[in-house]
Amino acid sequence: MSKKLTSRAEDYSKWYNELVVKADLAENSAVRGCMVIKPYGYAIWEKMQAELDRMFKETGHQNAYFPLFVPKSLFEAEEKNAEGFAKECAVVTHYRLQNDPDKPGKLRVDPKAKLEEELVVRPTSEAIIWNTYKGWIQSYRDLPLLINQWANVVRWEMRTRLFLRTAEFLWQEGHTAHATKSEAITEAELMNDVYATFVQNFMAIPVIKGRKTESERFAGADETYCIEALMQDGKALQAGTSHFLGQNFAKAFDVKFANKEGKKDYVWATSWGVSTRLMGALIMTHSDDQGLVLPPNLAPNQVVIVPIYKTEEQLIAITEVVNEIMKNLRNVGVSVKFDNRDTFRPGAKFAQHELQGVPLRLAIGARDLENGTVELARRDTLTKEVTELSTLTEKVKALLSEIQETLYSKALSYRDSHITEVNSFEEFKDVLDNKGGFVSAHWDGTTETEDKIKELTKATTRCIPDCFKPEEGVCVLTGKPSKTRVLFAKAY
Repeated sequence: MSKKLTSRAEDYSKWYNELVVKADLAENSAVRGCMVIKPYGYAIWEKMQAELDRMFKETGHQNAYFPLFVPKSLFEAEEKNAEGFAKECAVVTHYRLQNDPDKPGKLRVDPKAKLEEELVVRPTSEAIIWNTYKGWIQSYRDLPLLINQWANVVRWEMRTRLFLRTAEFLWQEGHTAHATKSEAITEAELMNDVYATFVQNFMAIPVIKGRKTESERFAGADETYCIEALMQDGKALQAGTSHFLGQNFAKAFDVKFANKEGKKDYVWATSWGVSTRLMGALIMTHSDDQGLVLPPNLAPNQVVIVPIYKTEEQLIAITEVVNEIMKNLRNVGVSVKFDNRDTFRPGAKFAQHELQGVPLRLAIGARDLENGTVELARRDTLTKEVTELSTLTEKVKALLSEIQETLYSKALSYRDSHITEVNSFEEFKDVLDNKGGFVSAHWDGTTETEDKIKELTKATTRCIPDCFKPEEGVCVLTGKPSKTRVLFAKAY
């Protein structure tokens, strides 16, 4: 912990990798491309999970769980989805090992234990879920079906980075069925709004809501809604997606229902999800060269109290006051930890909690007891102040609220100052190379142009923002007519 982080200005990627490990969030595992999420990192994910789960249930959804394995025949039933994920699939071909007769003490795959049908380790669960829904849905009375699951998925990645891109990751995936197209579209838009509300109110990250272009849509979707965020290095990060699937999966798995008139029709579908990639967004949006910076709404410990003492008698007196402080703070919903470890000096504790992004640090010593005061240190501004014990609870609550708002405002200011409107390809390249962020540009609507722009600049279309109105113009690359601007950016 004593070794300083590489600065963001020196090497942003190295800074990020060091911070994830040194702040005790996660580490690489023995399995190539997979990570171990450590207790402190998982505690943050649990806070995210709890808030999202509450929001899902408030909008009428229930949790369920579906198998990790998907028979290949089911997976390939919806052709676009199968084709879109085929290159990322891990496949189980055998069900047993045996002792290797040629290598004592070693094992080999039993050649006689080959599965009759290969099993795909789920990269996403539409196939197994819609095969299940076929038995659950017969009538309009069974609709809408609003299901979410918390699970892990596997997408075989060659180039990985902790939280941002790993072969296995944690997520939630909602899968809903509806009687009408309009109901399904409303659901997909609603869940995109839920994601935006969560990311902005709890993660303190401003997002842009919009729709993906056809080439960037989820494989098998008619429309993909998304929220896009901007990291401190000027790169975009897709923070969540919600898909209107039309009747594609219902037709692939023959999921029909009898409507009120008794006529049979295919149901309409959505799916939506966010993952532990949000941890990467949280780190990269707020953190600094000293370490992690956490918004209070997601911090496992919003306040940590460090005692300053020389004798056992002083510690006993301090502990008595701290117990009362903790009781008062917990009574108003503040999570607080008393760091009374005797194996670390106060300076080492300060460094650890600063590195791990604890929003508020309280230091209290013998002199503070005499004066009826405590020292407060803010993680976001790295400022300190002395406050009266008599008003501490109200002060802490106010400061935590202020820190949450300050982090959002700072991120919003950066995001808004890095949305640049351009009208030529030279301007387009100049912004990407020298400023970064989102580039608002006209595009002719073709996948060929998207691919060419990506080839020339490494920038992709991030979304067609909901806030953009139709606007006649010409494509920055081809000069062909365009009806609206879209946002481009280099992205994670």
